[in-house]
Amino acid sequence: RTQTLLKEYKERDKSNVFRDKRFGEYNSSMSPEEKMMKRFALEQQRHHEKKSIYNLNEDEELTHYGQSLADIEKHNDIVDSDSDAEDRGALSAELTAAHFGGGGGLLHKKTQQEGEEQGQAKSRKELIEELIAKSKQEKRERQAQREDALELTEKLDQDWKEIQTLLSHKTPKAENRDKKEKPKPDAYDMMVRELGFEMKAQPSNRMKTEAELAKEEQERLKKLEAERLRRMLGKDEDENVKKPKHTSADDLNDGFMLDKDDRRLLSYKDGKMNVEEDGQEEQSKEASDPESNEEEGDSSGREDTEESDSPESHSDLESNIESEEENEKPAEEQQQAPGRGLTSGKERAGKAARDELPYMFAAPESYEELRSLLLGRSMEEQLLVVERIQKCNHPSLAEGNKAKLEKLFGFLLEYVGDLATDDPPDLRVIDKLVVHLYNLCQMFPGSASDAVRFVLRDAMHEMEEVIETKGRATLPGLDVLVYLKITRLLFPTSDFWHPVVTPALVCLSQLLTKCPILSLQDVVKGLFVCCLFLEYVALSQRFIPELINFLLGILYIATPNKASQGSTLVHPFRALGKNSELLVVSDREDVATWQQSSLSLRWASGLRAPTSTEANHIRLSCLAVGLALLKRCVLMYGSLPSFHAIMGPLRALLTDHLADCSHPQELQELCQSTLTEMESQKQLCRPLTCEKSKPVPLKLFTPRLVMNSQPQVIHPPWPSNYRCEPQHPAKKVIFVKVVML
Repeated sequence: RTQTLLKEYKERDKSNVFRDKRFGEYNSSMSPEEKMMKRFALEQQRHHEKKSIYNLNEDEELTHYGQSLADIEKHNDIVDSDSDAEDRGALSAELTAAHFGGGGGLLHKKTQQEGEEQGQAKSRKELIEELIAKSKQEKRERQAQREDALELTEKLDQDWKEIQTLLSHKTPKAENRDKKEKPKPDAYDMMVRELGFEMKAQPSNRMKTEAELAKEEQERLKKLEAERLRRMLGKDEDENVKKPKHTSADDLNDGFMLDKDDRRLLSYKDGKMNVEEDGQEEQSKEASDPESNEEEGDSSGREDTEESDSPESHSDLESNIESEEENEKPAEEQQQAPGRGLTSGKERAGKAARDELPYMFAAPESYEELRSLLLGRSMEEQLLVVERIQKCNHPSLAEGNKAKLEKLFGFLLEYVGDLATDDPPDLRVIDKLVVHLYNLCQMFPGSASDAVRFVLRDAMHEMEEVIETKGRATLPGLDVLVYLKITRLLFPTSDFWHPVVTPALVCLSQLLTKCPILSLQDVVKGLFVCCLFLEYVALSQRFIPELINFLLGILYIATPNKASQGSTLVHPFRALGKNSELLVVSDREDVATWQQSSLSLRWASGLRAPTSTEANHIRLSCLAVGLALLKRCVLMYGSLPSFHAIMGPLRALLTDHLADCSHPQELQELCQSTLTEMESQKQLCRPLTCEKSKPVPLKLFTPRLVMNSQPQVIHPPWPSNYRCEPQHPAKKVIFVKVVML
């Protein structure tokens, strides 16, 4: 269709048609060489058809751009090397006519004319010399004309300047610009110019994603672990690197041979080459014939000896090296003789590599596995092990790493509890492990909240079981208190309700209300719980009545029992009994030697009983911590309307008893500052009071309203037997009916 119908469609309504009659132009079966040969043959045939077809001895004259190839081969070109830059490559008309326009006729014409004038013919050499002389003469004339034109132009410019000054008295623009004072650039222009010269910011590299960073860290640890294993096995770095063998400058490598013939026999099976099967067979043969490898090694050794005996080998150099080594060995043996018991350098490096911490760790599948990895190591090594476990098992590196790290959070939480119950508790390691717990909690908040909730629920169930069996329960161990502290660090405490923080607050309130205070250990634990309470509500400023009640009990048991303390104690404190004066210090020497310091949590573990002096110092420290917590509560709850009612019993204790006791100066100053803060708070509510007498209401008269529209006389409200006085006979009573609209 494209070759027939389309051409007819394009050529419709056209009388003139351009037809390409080149031979073989649209014949795809012919090559370009064949087309050219055939066209040349047709051209020659057409050329011969124009002349006599019977003349067989006629010679053909070959031309190139209208010139005969026979004339071109004479090489009669004349090069004018004296032409200047302006006329470079330009030839004169006579020279051009002589060489490119059929110079034979021109030369013949000139020779005839000159021969007629002079009566004798000139040779070809003389004619060429005359042409050269004429071209040089023309060149000199053109140069002279150019110089004359340049002089005339300069003279004309000078004359024009003189005339221009006479035409107008205005100064040239260039002189005006010089005379005008340039305005000084203002501060804005200067700043713009300075900004133009400032360094432009260079584009930085793209920030890497978390997955890319984890991949790079894993590759780095793999490389370090491979180097550690190499050192542990005593391998050198350059073992796998082949050292270049010494070759002489005269060596022509005549004995070059391939170490191994890697060529394989070509075989086919089912129309396919079985190259892989041959490779597997060779590997199996190598694995099954170790003796043959040894024999090959022996034979290669023999070949080496034979090569060494050959005249082209370098046995002379090797013998010199061996002799030098033999001379050095006795000296080394003499130096190492006194220290033969010491290990060699490689053995020492291997031992150091074995003692070095591995760089790659698999995620532990159980708590015992994690404990075995961390137990017996220093704090830095434990932290490094946990960090490398997280980096080697990042969730972006493999599919199951997320579940492994979720388990790791629970294992670390359990390990922290074990550290808290040790003797003494390793609080420094716990403090550093909290950072890794926080990172894991940010990665997996759901599993972390479930693990913490499970730990707190388990502790509360144990306390409830003890209360059901014994009737009372002591405060939990240091591990539960550490869990409560970690909960505040991992989760937000300012929310109105939180799935982890809210149960933790309930747990703290249960500890302050259900666990009685029976010893100094309980007092230390209770004060720690109060500190946690204040940290939990520092942002929300939620009122905690259990906290105020516990601080009131601490101040009560720090004062000797007298008639009335101005307050009523509730559980877990008792007004009278064995522990009612638990924090009272009667030894004056211990009071004088006490120094205010932070209360250590090691006394909360109860693993070592304190001496009498230490016990008195602990009592005074507990009282100082209680007063500091009370002062923080005063500052926090000062804006409550019922502040003064809440702090009334505490103010009575501080005013009547603690201010007069013989406590150290630091405690008295702290007590006075707390009282000052209480009194400085404003009274935000006014108490309700009853009025003395009820006010008498005024007597009111209400009109009588009638709903019907009939005119009716309204009778007065006085009785019918009432009569008007005689002194007013003309007075009439007029009643108006009130109609509701």
